[in-house]
Amino acid sequence: MTLIPNQRHLFDIPDEVAYLNVATMGPLPLAAARAGQQGLARKLQPWTIPDADFFEDTRRLRPLLAELVGADEAGIAFVPSASYGLATAARNITLAKGQKILLLEDQFPSNVYTWRALARATGAVIETIGAAGNTSLSQALLQAITPDTGLVACAHVRWTDGARLDLVAIGARCREVGAALVLDLTQSCGAMSFDMRDVQPDFVVVAGYKWLLGPYALGFLYAAPHRRTGVPLEQNWINREGAADFSRLIDYTDAYAPGAERYDMGERSNFALLPAFHESVRQILDWGIDRVEATLAHRNRALAAELEGLGLPAMAETERGPHYLGALLPETAPADLTARLKAEKIYVSKRGNRLRITPHLFTSDEDVARFLAALKRHLG
Repeated sequence: MTLIPNQRHLFDIPDEVAYLNVATMGPLPLAAARAGQQGLARKLQPWTIPDADFFEDTRRLRPLLAELVGADEAGIAFVPSASYGLATAARNITLAKGQKILLLEDQFPSNVYTWRALARATGAVIETIGAAGNTSLSQALLQAITPDTGLVACAHVRWTDGARLDLVAIGARCREVGAALVLDLTQSCGAMSFDMRDVQPDFVVVAGYKWLLGPYALGFLYAAPHRRTGVPLEQNWINREGAADFSRLIDYTDAYAPGAERYDMGERSNFALLPAFHESVRQILDWGIDRVEATLAHRNRALAAELEGLGLPAMAETERGPHYLGALLPETAPADLTARLKAEKIYVSKRGNRLRITPHLFTSDEDVARFLAALKRHLG
């Protein structure tokens, strides 16, 4: 597969900045920023916005989001955050008292609090799964899925260290025991290949501001075909049948728009965020997710070897997301290491006892060399 050449020209990243922190927030491409600015400017003269435009941006974007994850367009809904999508999923999952909800150790908080609330409401029991010994996190989760499991909620890669889950095997095991599967793909969508048909989850949520390089406060939810007749979090007007005819909105109806559109957030017609998100998603699809994944894997493979030589081992490539490095820090590492690096305009993050390093297509060889040199100095 042909690797993608450096794409820094598409971003507003100065040469002196080494931004290796996409897992915290991805930068907007310049084209996305322009589209967002143009969309926001329309609000200066709202009388120029036709009624049809309340629907046009979502109509254009919904099939692109479906393409990202190998889904059908009817399964896509617009949400402002991963937590909103998870709450929507929780509202539409039935659990019995004593059934188990399986979560990962060190799972992202939004993907924990939602299920704690559901456990309290239903009498279900949360079981937290961690890796032990030679057992990987993925293997540990698979072994924990039993007939008394009602729900598995996890990511494709864990946000702290990049540990990778075998979602195809997990999906198959969930179907075998009749457990629901809810996925948060915020830390993988746009950088790792995923096909809904292979995994067959009940719900998937994605926040768009990380690996999709989109704006903050916009993402999407996928609902499986058998989950598209549920109850949305909000009772808003735009996700109702016939909403496009503004003259008849007072002809109230209990009927929703078809498919997962019933789960769309209120005020989804954001004239600034949607055009920006459209440009970001279109760019990722133009690159090709397979090629993005291969290019980032190539970069991180070499970087992981350098980090190993500095005494900062990362997970083996077979056990982590190819776009993700969580380098284990030595006990002697300075507590303010990320602040020291930031002072040199090198941006990474620390999660637990690991240095999280997440470059992208704009990362240059010079960025990496400067980062490694700084690490050598600060770690002594």
